[in-house]
Amino acid sequence: MTEAPLGLLAELTHRCPLHCPYCSNPVELVTRADELDTLTWQRVFDEARELGVLQMHMSGGEPLARPDLPELLGHASGLGCYTNLVTSGLGLTAERLADLVDRGLDHVQLSVQDSDRANANLIAGVKAYDRKLTAARLIKDAGVAFTVNAVMHKANLDHIGGIIALAEEMDADRLELANTQYYGWALRNRAALLPTREQLAAAGPVVRRAQERLAGRMEIVYVIADYHEANPKPCMYGWGSRQLTVAPNGDVLPCPAASVITSLPVQNVARSSLSEIWYGSETFNAFRGTEWMREPCRSCPRKEIDFGGCRCQAFQLTGDAAATDPVCTLSPDHGLVQDILATEIVETRPAFAMRRSV
Repeated sequence: MTEAPLGLLAELTHRCPLHCPYCSNPVELVTRADELDTLTWQRVFDEARELGVLQMHMSGGEPLARPDLPELLGHASGLGCYTNLVTSGLGLTAERLADLVDRGLDHVQLSVQDSDRANANLIAGVKAYDRKLTAARLIKDAGVAFTVNAVMHKANLDHIGGIIALAEEMDADRLELANTQYYGWALRNRAALLPTREQLAAAGPVVRRAQERLAGRMEIVYVIADYHEANPKPCMYGWGSRQLTVAPNGDVLPCPAASVITSLPVQNVARSSLSEIWYGSETFNAFRGTEWMREPCRSCPRKEIDFGGCRCQAFQLTGDAAATDPVCTLSPDHGLVQDILATEIVETRPAFAMRRSV
């Protein structure tokens, strides 16, 4: 039996002041003209709450680019949902934050690109480092829950200790150190982002020591670099299991990257309700549970742990979304990942293709 989703990721816009090369937004970004309007987003939130959603994450792009963000966040909070703002911090002022808190904001997730100012600005594509320090102070002063998120890759992984120290300086409640997932702009920049095994081997002990030292003060979550792992990352606790994403144009996805699977029909809030999409659509039912699995996944003792790995990654690498994720050493396509690691990891760093603006 399919259970109700726990969370909704509302990608309000693809507009963003940053140009990060690891961005998982699609290369073909939704333009402002194609974004859902205020009333439609409010209807989506109503349907999500009726469906059972308890957490609403306002994301993008940069959600602060939407002038109606306070109205949207207030509507979500008024439905009784826990609200989270996922932001670059650029455009966040004391006045704007106070307004959001007054309307029910519970949590802010602030992105950082590096602990080194020059490298952080280089990765962001704009001079953002100092503005993020200011945003962090505003968030702490506002008294809401505070997470720092740092996407890790070849260009900043050697600074992971400094990034942990930066999150401590910001007095974050939680730090997410997330190795890059290769979708959208990140896939386009894979050769420039893939870390070496040596970098990962050095980073792991730094994270573990910090987790022990900061236990009870700051939670540290470390997302593995799964191209280098024997087992793939789990697919969002199982495809269509706990979360759904609504893109800026109203497309409804089982995970933020699922638009890459072109073999599945596109679901949209203009044509169907969230309930119809969640429970009845071909897209959301395609890889639920384990019955869809082939060997070696079908008989694997890990099939309800990693769910065959990432469906989006499987499709991108093999053209078949039902294939075992090639990251898995048991996959018949594992050689594809080995070839990538052998050919794309180089000593010098290739130039980034920076995420464009819309």
